[in-house]
Amino acid sequence: MVDPKYFLKGFKSIKGVGSPAIALGASFIAIGALLKNLGFTIQESIFSTFLTYALPGSLVMAESMLIGASLINIFIAVWLVNARLYPMTVALMPLLMHENQPRWKYYLSCHFIAVSSWLIMKDNYENIEKENRIDFWIGIGTATWSVAIFATVIGFIASDFLNKDMLIGLAIVNPIYFICMMIGAMKTLQISVSVILGAIFGPAFYFISPEWCILFGGFIAGTIAFFLGEKNGS
Repeated sequence: MVDPKYFLKGFKSIKGVGSPAIALGASFIAIGALLKNLGFTIQESIFSTFLTYALPGSLVMAESMLIGASLINIFIAVWLVNARLYPMTVALMPLLMHENQPRWKYYLSCHFIAVSSWLIMKDNYENIEKENRIDFWIGIGTATWSVAIFATVIGFIASDFLNKDMLIGLAIVNPIYFICMMIGAMKTLQISVSVILGAIFGPAFYFISPEWCILFGGFIAGTIAFFLGEKNGS
C-alpha cells in the first residue's frame, strides 16, 4: 500500500506561491472553456483531463477535433506530443526505484508524469529516503492531477465569462512558467546551451517549417548541448 505519511507530504508539496500547480491550474481553466466551446459536456471534459493530464496533449486534441480530424489522427497527434514526456520518465524513474516497493506503484505513477509534477519531484527528492520516494511522488502526482481536473471544471463553468484574449493568456501561463524555471536551472553547460540554442533555433526553424520548428529546434539544440557537455565533462 501507499504510505499515507509520504503521500500526504507529496500532496502538500504543491502549496506555495512558486508552485507549478498555479500555472497548471490557470492553463486548464482555458482547456475547460475550450472544451465547452467545442461542444463537450462537463462529464466529457472531466474525463478528457482525467485521461490526458497534459496541457499540450489536450490542446492538440481540441484543435484536431475543431478542424474535423479523424479519431486515429487525433490519437497519433496526441501520442506524438506526449512522447516528450519519455525523457523525463527516463530521468525520474531511477531516482524512485527501490527493491522494497511493488512494481504496480511504478506502473500507476507513470500517469502522473508531467512537467509540473516532475519539477516538484526534482526539487524535493533528495530530502526523501529512496524507499519512500515513490509514495511521495504518487502524492505529488495526485495533487497536480486533481488541480488539473478541478481547473477544467472551473473553466467549463466560467467559459461564458472568458473572451478569446483571456483564454490565450491563461493557456500560455504554464509555458511561460516552465521557461522561467528552465532559465533558473541554467547551472551547467549542457542546460545553458540547450536553453539558449533552443530559444534561437525554434524561431529560426519557424521560417523553414512552422509545423516542425519546435521539434527540429529542440532536437538540434539538445544534441549540440549534449555533445558539448560530454566533451567538456559537464
